[in-house]
Amino acid sequence: MDELFSQVLAPFFARSEPRQRARAFVGGLLSGLERKNGWSLAEYAGDVTPDGMQRLLNHARWDADALRDALRAQVGERLGCLEGVLVVDDTGFEKKGHCSAGVQRQYTGTAGKITNCQIGVFAAYAAPGGSRVLIDRELYLPASWFAEPERLEAAGVPQHVVFATKPELAWTMIERAADDVLLSFGWVSGDEAYGDNTVLRRRCRERGLNHVFAVSCDHPITVAGTKTRADVAVAALDRAAWQRYSCGDGAKGHRFYDWAWITLGEHGPHDWLLVRRSISDPTELAFYRCWATGPVALPTLVRVAGARWSIEECFQATKNEVGLDHYQVRRHTAWYRHVTLAMIAHAHLAFLAAHAATQGAHSRTNVVSVHGFP
Repeated sequence: MDELFSQVLAPFFARSEPRQRARAFVGGLLSGLERKNGWSLAEYAGDVTPDGMQRLLNHARWDADALRDALRAQVGERLGCLEGVLVVDDTGFEKKGHCSAGVQRQYTGTAGKITNCQIGVFAAYAAPGGSRVLIDRELYLPASWFAEPERLEAAGVPQHVVFATKPELAWTMIERAADDVLLSFGWVSGDEAYGDNTVLRRRCRERGLNHVFAVSCDHPITVAGTKTRADVAVAALDRAAWQRYSCGDGAKGHRFYDWAWITLGEHGPHDWLLVRRSISDPTELAFYRCWATGPVALPTLVRVAGARWSIEECFQATKNEVGLDHYQVRRHTAWYRHVTLAMIAHAHLAFLAAHAATQGAHSRTNVVSVHGFP
């Protein structure tokens, strides 16, 4: 925690009171508290009321975006790798009332239904070896909010903010990551909501960003000059087209599936449709639109497709362990501040885990060399 505070948090708080308050806030997020809202965090810090914590989120002078950039740089320094995968996705935060920025009745996969909620779009960094951490965030504001300027003003939404779809918010974060010279990654990934967006995929190609995006079964493709659907093209594959690979570790070990790929060539020679088929139920298929700047082996595409789930694991971890969704704030700025501090806390845990894994690997190497084995 001391290293996290000195390298990431402290430089962005000019005054001592908010600086120490931020330290206490993140310490509370890392604690074993069951709920991590203003009251519980204040009590954990020894405060009588939550006023200080609320002031940190709503009124204190500090830049959550600058802090986010510092976090991304730390991730690049500690976990960055040319084989890293940047994953974009959204998650819901169920809320009561109608005053919190961006809240309305809308569908969220988190609840699996239409419910009153806010939706945040996030970017996660997945490094080879299992490390994964959230590095960016944007609050989705539904179009209906922009028809009510007084509602935007009451929620503290800055005047420069305009309506943006979730894929547009995702692209904003992808661009920020691509512009950061301190962060290395080789691939971008996301689910169908992002993969079916032709503009997002085109922007990735124009930026030279390799990608593996999930797409729907009726995703339109062109094979050998003929327009068809993804599922129709796959139905024509013979048995020899399928190969069995693991797309990564799961709760019960390696996640093995049968995989096939079809060269499309719509956007250059390295343009494919990737298909995943369940071993236990061959009718269960998943489709991915893939593009790269150069030749790629099938196992690489499989690895990237499997890395997409890392952001779901980040959502689960940040909500369960560091209170990502425990906030009780309404204003636009306060949402960004709470979420950013929760991302900092989660990154601290990811850094500790990565360091422990590295130390364990070094220990095993030393044991092997002592005993003289190759």
